[in-house]
Parts: sequence; structure tokens; C-alpha cells
Amino acid sequence: MSSRNIRQASALRRSALALALAVGLGGTGAVLAQSTTGSIFGQATPGSTVQVSGSTGVTREAPVGQDGRYRLGNLPLGSYTVNVMQNGQVVDSRKNVGLTVGAGTEVSFAGAATAAGAQSLDSVTVTANSLPPIDVSATDSRTVVTSEQLARLPLGRNAEAIALLAPGAVTGSGDFGRVVSFGGAGVTENAYYINGFNTSDPLRNLGGVSLPYGAIDQQEVYTGGYSAMYGRSDGGVISQVGKRGTNEWHFGAQVLWEPKFARSSYGNRYFPNAELPAGYSYTNEGQAGSLYRSREGDTQWTRTVSAYAGGPLIKDKLYMFVAAETEKTEGTSTTSATSAKPATNSYTYQLPKYYAKLDWNINDSNILELTGVRSTDERSGIYNVYDYDTRENTGRDGTYPDTTKTSSRYAVAKYTSYITDDLTFSATYGRSRTDDILRNPGNGDLPLISSATNQDPLITGGTPIRNSTVTSQQNAPDANSKTHGLRADLEWQVGDHRLTGGIDNMKFSAHNEGVATTGPGYIWIYGKSNDDTVNVPLVPSLGVGAPGGRGYYARRYIYNTTTSMSVDQKAYYIEDKWQINDKILLTVGVRNDRFKNFNNVGESYVNSGNQWAPRIGAAWDVFGDSSLKVYGNLGRYYLALPNSVAIRGASSSTYTNEYFTYTGIDPNGEPTGLSPIGPGPVSSNGEYGQANDAKSVAARDLDSQYQDEAILGFDKTLGSEWVTGAKFTLRKLQAAIDDVCDTGRVADKLAATGVDPDSVTIPGCVIFNPGKANEFSFANADGNGRTEVKMTKDDWGFTTGAKRKYYALDLYLEHPFDGKWFGRFDYTFSKSYGNTEGQVKSDIGQTDVSKTQDWDAAALMVHSNGLLANDRKHQFKAYGSYQLTPEWMVSGSMRITSGSPRSCLGYFGPEDDDPIGYGSAYHSCGGKLYAPGDQRMPWVKQLDLAVEYRPSFADHKLAFGLQVFNVSNERKPLQQDSTYEDDRFTVSNTYSTGTYFQTPRYARLTATYDF
Repeated sequence: MSSRNIRQASALRRSALALALAVGLGGTGAVLAQSTTGSIFGQATPGSTVQVSGSTGVTREAPVGQDGRYRLGNLPLGSYTVNVMQNGQVVDSRKNVGLTVGAGTEVSFAGAATAAGAQSLDSVTVTANSLPPIDVSATDSRTVVTSEQLARLPLGRNAEAIALLAPGAVTGSGDFGRVVSFGGAGVTENAYYINGFNTSDPLRNLGGVSLPYGAIDQQEVYTGGYSAMYGRSDGGVISQVGKRGTNEWHFGAQVLWEPKFARSSYGNRYFPNAELPAGYSYTNEGQAGSLYRSREGDTQWTRTVSAYAGGPLIKDKLYMFVAAETEKTEGTSTTSATSAKPATNSYTYQLPKYYAKLDWNINDSNILELTGVRSTDERSGIYNVYDYDTRENTGRDGTYPDTTKTSSRYAVAKYTSYITDDLTFSATYGRSRTDDILRNPGNGDLPLISSATNQDPLITGGTPIRNSTVTSQQNAPDANSKTHGLRADLEWQVGDHRLTGGIDNMKFSAHNEGVATTGPGYIWIYGKSNDDTVNVPLVPSLGVGAPGGRGYYARRYIYNTTTSMSVDQKAYYIEDKWQINDKILLTVGVRNDRFKNFNNVGESYVNSGNQWAPRIGAAWDVFGDSSLKVYGNLGRYYLALPNSVAIRGASSSTYTNEYFTYTGIDPNGEPTGLSPIGPGPVSSNGEYGQANDAKSVAARDLDSQYQDEAILGFDKTLGSEWVTGAKFTLRKLQAAIDDVCDTGRVADKLAATGVDPDSVTIPGCVIFNPGKANEFSFANADGNGRTEVKMTKDDWGFTTGAKRKYYALDLYLEHPFDGKWFGRFDYTFSKSYGNTEGQVKSDIGQTDVSKTQDWDAAALMVHSNGLLANDRKHQFKAYGSYQLTPEWMVSGSMRITSGSPRSCLGYFGPEDDDPIGYGSAYHSCGGKLYAPGDQRMPWVKQLDLAVEYRPSFADHKLAFGLQVFNVSNERKPLQQDSTYEDDRFTVSNTYSTGTYFQTPRYARLTATYDF
């Protein structure tokens, strides 16, 4: 569409198993969950017992089998002591064993220890630093970053900055906020979790809520090969596990300051002044090469204060951990010369976050965890008028930028029962509410005046006329989204098989989301045709004529999408992890996902039915000593449609333009003396506010978006201090969802089958699978009955279907932390290509999820095949830290990546045609076809360095630090304006200007105290 996540009697065991199966397989409700626990496995003397006791009071035991293997799973994160026991005595031990979330930690005991040797225990005790660095119990692909690493590395204090450490992860378009793309996938194709509950953006799935930085225990980033336990993501997964209390009390506080005197300027930006093809000219020739955006005087500073406390309320029984973080940013930012009102925004950002966790060890067999999270992002400001002629601020005029506030609250409960040594049941339930505020304190009843620089200078005297309204859209005052969900899992160890099954349900609901036009419900947009096209119709396909005269015209624009909607996502799965022998682990599973979307009146417009996603993975411990692992995965991943699809789709919406010439402009900037040059309000998508028929808006046999993936890799130790590895990934999009808006094609198909098109109500746009044949059911115009029609790729006029392929070779070399230093280097060679980025369109910042303009009509897809927006051919990443002395530590992080593909969207062909009334939206510029990626943006380099001092006089509990980001002060554009023309043969003055840039060099000063 255009415009655009312990031991009991056997009788009790049987009854508990029956209850767990009943709950785990028959429950209803609605949580996606990533793992929040780890496991310990290894080898020991057959017939002995392995006991683990953790810092959180958890104690568990497991017998060692006759094959010499043992495993203890679903252990809360923390530090553990692992003991081998014979005849009730400890005969061998490993201390300070830390767990990695979602992974197994191997702790093996060589030799045949005996009870008689127990008195020499101290001589055989070792610490976790000597444990094998390769996890041979896992087949997935992921990166785990611990709180210790977060404390050492210079990183942005958010989940996305951490996720960029993962191979193949790149920054997404700035139009979508702070987002990441994994493995070539779209930025809406990821999932976020906190302590096992989905915290993805509940409306559009753009980003998600994360923990206060100091409350993160571990963050795992899945980039492929997920277990059948998890789904609804074909990109990546960002899962955070928060810290918990232990048997020792700990307190701490931190102050961070990013001073404005240590921050470099973005630098001024200028309008392009390129040599244009013959017959083309800029919309405003006087702007070419002039100042586009003044940035040299812009400033910013940030202050962050955080604190935490955690410890036992009842030792070995009940623990608490609380953390709070408040971040405040103030600064100035000057808008561009083409904005509705050029001004300098004196802005304030407030980002408070709170986290609380209770852990109750009910007994040795049952654990209850309660988590609360609150996160708010509030942004406001005040405008001072900026005069681009004098390059000065001229003072206040009572206008403001938009005030936005997104406030999210989450409550999560997790229950774990170790029913027997071999049987574990867990259930996670959570709820959330997100309030979504978008308003402007300065807007009144006047319409926004857009593109005022295109006003007729004979009327204005050359000075654009505007008013106090500066924004075009606002949210309903009570806009909000809610989620609730339930996940239940049952794990059963049966000999060499670890069987897991369960349900994974989620419910999303939204109230009065979408936007409405500010002021009286419309805005005015001024335009001008150049001298050669003043007598050429503006939008001939919609009956809009030529402006004539000197080419000046105005259009009245209305856009209203406010609505409510909901979506149910339900799944169940079963999986077997089979330890075939000492060296080979085979994982086989299958997942069934069902997605059902509802519009504002509760009618279902998408019902996926059963969707089976098989997963298979294998890990080969080649030498049996965890020194070389070869692994592989094959899997299918289904992606749900988020709630926002109902906006401008299954619910009513208005999107119209009405064109006029004018003879005057009043003091508020509104045109007067209007003469229509069209039939009235027109809409390329037929959006006139009419009620939608839920059964008509989507194909009856619609396939959910899904992707197949294959991975093959290895990990290898190099001596005792290094690990290296390689991984090859292949991903192929098998089905996509978008909308198509070519009603004429439907009418042609109806006529070809003997049906009068006028007898059928054809929606302006319908949701379909590009490239596949789909069945549609449309209401008859007389209100009696329905008409079925099957539309194929050829019927729509497309020559191909949706395509997205990604392949990558990842290489890495790592030195695990040895008490003094750690480091890792990654190189990724990859390619993401096709004609479908995913659910969004980055080159124009379109957030109409699964309703982009791409597939609206066949003409838009001509020459669309090329490199996709999230393609980066080369990626180099390195990070690490070095403890110079007990008091001094240095660290750094570096990323060097190829630039993103450039796109150019203009009118079509050498005659600058507009076959479907979409204006500058075709893959053609300057009369020539232009495929995405024919050119690239420049390479991006980022080097961040840090130094920390922990004085011995404070027992190393006090720390002072300095972090410098973008040391070389790179200020490359990350994205550019891709819209080539404002009108036929009339090149936009902003085409190819940078829209998002690297953040210039800045410094962060820190002071931390931990007790």
C-alpha cells in the first residue's frame, strides 16, 4: 500500500506427569519464551551421583548412568559448585561454574575418584576457567554476551547495540527507530524476550522493550537454527535474562555523563547540485547546492543514573533483585530548509526503566519466579524559528515538535517443577500494556502547510507563508496495546532421548491505534510543475488534470487510519534430542503454528490454519573431548502478521488527495481562489473511509510468510587458549505477504469468466501472496451472496513472485576470558538479494507492515530485482578487553561494513510515465531502469575505545571510566532520500541527500560503585 514477540514417590510421579501433560498440551490463553536457564552435563564414574548447588539456593542431584554420562537441565543462571558423590561423600568437585543461558556447560570428571580419596578434595578442585569452551550439546547459532562483558565493553546501552556484536547483524533503517536486521531478514522479523516473555513491539513488531542495562545478566542473540520450541521469527531473536538475588547482598550505583563539549558536530548538509539528464531540472533550481540543513550549532548531552540491590529475603529460600535506570538527554537540533517550519528544536528525552524480580525456592522440587518491568520513552521539545537566509535563530513563535510517549509495563510469572530426576515441567505466563501517545502541544485547528517553498512567489513575495501547526499526524489520546500469553513445557529424559513438548500461545490486542490528520482533519501540500509539463495532467489515471498557467497548484490531503484490532498466535511442538552415542547428538522436532487476525469489529480476516515447521539439527563431537564440533541445521520458520496489518487493510481508512489551482494565500498559509483540476478527492487505493468487508480483504488460502534455512559449521579449539570456527548459512523466502491494489486486473478476470465486474464490490487493495495463485471471495454489489475469483501471478500482470535469498560465510577467532583478557574477531561475507525486503520498505521508510507499495501493481515491480536493503557484502567485527593491571583495564569494539544498497525511485521510462498514479515510485530514474543495489552507499567504519580505573584503596569496588565512541569521527551517510522526482522530469531537490548518518564522535564519563 502506498504512502507510505525432586524427588517423590512413584505414584506421585505418575500423577504429576499426568497433570503436567494435561496442562502442557491442553492449555489455552495466550507466551513466546526463549530459554532463561542453562544446563550442566558431562562424564563421571558410573554409579556415582552428581550434585550441583547454586548461588541462588538451588540444589539438585542426578545419577551417573552406566555409560558414564549425566545431565542436569533447567537450572537458573548463576554460579554453581558441582560435586561427585559416592556413598554420601564428596570425592571430586568443580567450583565457580557459570552457566550460559540456553546452553550446556560441560563439567567432566576424569579418573575414578573414590570415597577414600575424599580427604584430598582441595587438591583436585578446579574452577570454571578450565572448562571446555565449546558447547557440544547445542546445534543452534547464537551469541551470548554476559554482564561481565557488558561491564567491560564500550557499547550503546541498549539491546540492539549488544545484538550488533553477533555475526551477520546490521543496523536497520533509521526510519524504523533503533532496529537490527539479522541474516538479511526485515527488521520486523525479529523477536524480543525478557525472562522468557515476548516484549516485541505489540503493534508493528518494530523493536521491543529491553532491561535496564545494569540489570542484564545475559543477552543471547539467536541468528539461526532455533529449536522447534521457538518460532514466529525468521530473522533473529534478542533474549535478555535479568539478574536475580543470591545468598549474598549486593548493592551498586552508577552515574554516566556524555558532555556536550566532548561531542562532535554532524556538520552542515547541502542540497545536491548534480548534473541532470537532458530534459530534467530541479524543482527549485535556486536550492541546488545551497544549505539544506544547518547542524554545526546543534548540541547534545546525556546523563544516566542507575542503581541496583539484590540479596536474600530468606536465605536459600526467597530472593529479590531490583534495578532502576533513568536516562535524560537534552540538546538542540535544527530542521531542514524544506520542513514545514524551519526551526531549532530544544529537545528533552526521558528514558526511565525499572526492573524487579522475586525468586522463591518453594522446596527442592519447585521454583517460582516473578518479574516486573517498566520502560518509558518520552520525547518533547520547543521550537525556535531558524532563518536560513541569515542562518540565525529568531526566537520562539509558539510552535513545538511532536510529544511522543511510549510507556510499557510487563508482569511475568514462571513456575518450574522438577517432578523427578528425569521429568521437568515449566510454565510462563505474562501480561503487558503499552500506551502510545503522539500529540503536539502547539497544534490547533489550522491545517499543516507542507512544501511551502513551492508556493507561488508572485503571491508570497518569495517568503513562504505558514502557520503554527507543524505536524501532520496524531494518535488517539487513549491509543494502547495489550498482550498476554502462556507457555508450558514438559521435558522428559528417557535413556538417550530428551523429549520436550508443549504449547506456546500469545494474544495481542490494540485499541484506537493508527493516526489521524491534525488540524481540521486535512493538510495543504503545495506543488509546481516545471515549464515543460504545466499542461500535462498531474495524475491522469485518477482523472486529475494539468495545472496550466505557471504550474503552481495545491492539494488537500486527508489521512485517517485510527482503528482497533487483535491477533491470536497459538502453537504446539514436540522435540527429541537423541544422544546417539558419545559423540553424536541429533535433534529432531516439529512445530505447528496457527495465526488468526481480527479487525475492529472482531471479524477474522486472516486464519492461517495448521502450519507445520520441521526442524532437524545435529552436533558431532569429533574427538569426544569437546575440542572440535561439527554441526548443522535444517529448518522452516513461520512469521505472523502483526496487529498493524488491520490498519489500512481490514479496517476502514481514508487516504485522499484533492487538487486545485489557486489565486491567493491567506495569512495562515491556506490557498484561496480555488479551482479544482480533478474530479474531487481521489485515492489510488480506493480509501474513502468506507467500511471494509473482512472476508474480502485477504485471500482465503493465504499462506503465512515463511522461510527455509540451512546451516553447516564447525567450532575448533586451537590449543588451550583459542577457539575458531566457520559457518555457512543459506536462507530462502518461500512465501511473502503484501497487498495488491490493481482493481482493474480483478475486473478483467471477472469479465473473462463471464461475471459483470460492476456486480461485484472489489476492494481497493487485497492481501495476497505475491507470485502465488490465491482465491478471493468478494461481496456482490446488490448485497446478496458472494463471488469467488482466483487470481494468478499472470492475472495480476507480474512476471515473477516474491524472491529473497541470503547466503553467508561467517568466520571467527576467539580468545575466551582467562582472567586477564578476552577478544573476538568475526568476518562475514554475505549477499541478500531478490525483489522483496520483507514486511517493510526501507528505501522510503514505509512502516505499513506487509502492505508496502511494492506489489500494489505490476508496473511497480518492473526491474525490482537486485540487492536488498539489509545487504552488507563484507562485515568485520572485533571486540575485547585487556586487564593491564589489577587497577587498569582497556577495551574496544570495532565494526567495518560495506555500505547499504542505494535505491532510486522515479517516474517510469524515457517518457516519465505514471501508469498507475503512484508518481515517483517506479524502479526508473532519468528515463533509465535502476535496479536496487546498482550502486552502494559508502563503507561504514566505527571504532569505540574505553579505559577503566578501579583503585585498590577502594578494594576495586569503585571504578572510573572513559569511553570514546566513533574515535575517528566518521560521519558517513547510512541512508539517503531515494525519491527521484517531485513531478515528471522534475527532480526532487532532496534526492540523494543523506537522511541518517553515523553519530559523530562523543565521549562518556562513568563512575561506578559496587558493594
